[in-house]
Amino acid sequence: MCLGVPGKIIEKYEIEKTRMGKIDFDGVTLEVCLEAVSNAEIGDYVIVHAGFAISKLTQEEAAETISYLQEIDEINQQLQSKDL
Repeated sequence: MCLGVPGKIIEKYEIEKTRMGKIDFDGVTLEVCLEAVSNAEIGDYVIVHAGFAISKLTQEEAAETISYLQEIDEINQQLQSKDL
C-alpha cells in the first residue's frame, strides 16, 4: 500500500538542474523533488510520496486529507490502547 501525504511548499530551488523544494508537513519540513509538479509554486499544496511531489491540490483538499489522516491516527491509538 502506498500513502501520499499533503504538504505546503515553503521554498523552491534547483539542485543539479532538478526542481526541488522544502515542504512543510504541519511543522516538519522535508526536501522533496518537484519535477512532477512543474506548475507548483510557493504556498501551493502537493501530495508527497517517497520524497517526490506527485500532484498539486487545493488548500481545501489538503485540509480534508489531513483531517482523514488524523482520524486514522486516533482510531489506531484507540485500538493500540485496547491491546494493552
